[in-house]
Amino acid sequence: MRYRFDRFELDLGTRELSSAGVVSAVEPQVFDLIAFLVENRARVVSTDDLIGAIWNGRIVSDSAIAARISAARAALGDDGARQALIRTLPRRGFRFVGEIKTEAPAPVPAAPARQRISFARSVDGTRIALAESGAGYPLVRAGHWLTHLEHDWTSPVWRPHLERMSARFRLVRYDQRGNGLSDWDCADLALERFVEDLETVVDAAGLERFALYGASQGAPIAVAYARRHPARVSHLILHGGYEQGRLLRASEAEREQAEAILALIRHGWGRPGSPFNAAFATLFMPGGTREQIGSLAELQRSTTTASNAAALRAAVDGFDVTALLAGITVPTLVLHAKNDGVQPLDQGRRLATAIPGAEFVMLESANHVLAPEEPAWEALYGAIERFLPAPR
Repeated sequence: MRYRFDRFELDLGTRELSSAGVVSAVEPQVFDLIAFLVENRARVVSTDDLIGAIWNGRIVSDSAIAARISAARAALGDDGARQALIRTLPRRGFRFVGEIKTEAPAPVPAAPARQRISFARSVDGTRIALAESGAGYPLVRAGHWLTHLEHDWTSPVWRPHLERMSARFRLVRYDQRGNGLSDWDCADLALERFVEDLETVVDAAGLERFALYGASQGAPIAVAYARRHPARVSHLILHGGYEQGRLLRASEAEREQAEAILALIRHGWGRPGSPFNAAFATLFMPGGTREQIGSLAELQRSTTTASNAAALRAAVDGFDVTALLAGITVPTLVLHAKNDGVQPLDQGRRLATAIPGAEFVMLESANHVLAPEEPAWEALYGAIERFLPAPR
């Protein structure tokens, strides 16, 4: 839902407050306070109401509430003397008094009930499995570690993402070489081979021009493809990505973490009941439910072997697209979770800094893989859907 008042627009889907089309930097708690007052504008909101909605019932001082009200007013160009938008009613509470115009988001069509899976041969003969679903502007999701086209289609972790994308776009995705339904027996895991696999998928799908989405280690693959084929990529989206893999970064701690993960994969991967499976899944979704963590653990067991998982992990931790970023010429959107434990926020900031004109959106989450029940979900897809062409 979007609310327009005075010169402002408040977008609950993307969690953005903008003025004359320019997004304002607003603290999350201040945004929540403004949104709560706007949504409850038909009544006076008491301090108890605010404490319950904004502070989740925690004990807070009157001065803390007053400071947040003051910050909300400042964000809206209001103040305690004018009270043109937020009015204080002594001993009763607060009320939003600005004139509101609402705009509901366009209805999202239902996701398709099926996907179509096919196969194509990459340059070196490796068989790559690809899937298509939905209709609309073509969106290609670069392969990443780890996927399984069939497992993901019914997964409580990935199905919501696939439904959301397929509801608006013609979604094309594929399993990377070495995992899922693609060939597992492939020794060459250089970045060049992964880019060739993406080229193969795009050609097999018959796409001339499309948006390209690269998540996690799919981001450097997408960057390399966009640099090589700028005329075919209309929009580039990089989510939770990086410019340099862990094994190449300056931080000794990150290199040690990469080596530790590789050792754990070699010794704990895919074993039923292995505590490593759940622990590794939790790294990607620290805020995940038991069902979501269990699904990610099951994906490990079904998508590839321990040796392949380790080889793929070592390969993607060695990717480096630093030299390619300044040459990216297509419109680019970079999204990154604030407390991502898989790829640090600084890697997303580096991508956005090095790519000319890139837009950066920070997601308030610790999850590398977002879940639909967290606020960052709507921020993610609101930004993507605003960035890409609208359905025809």
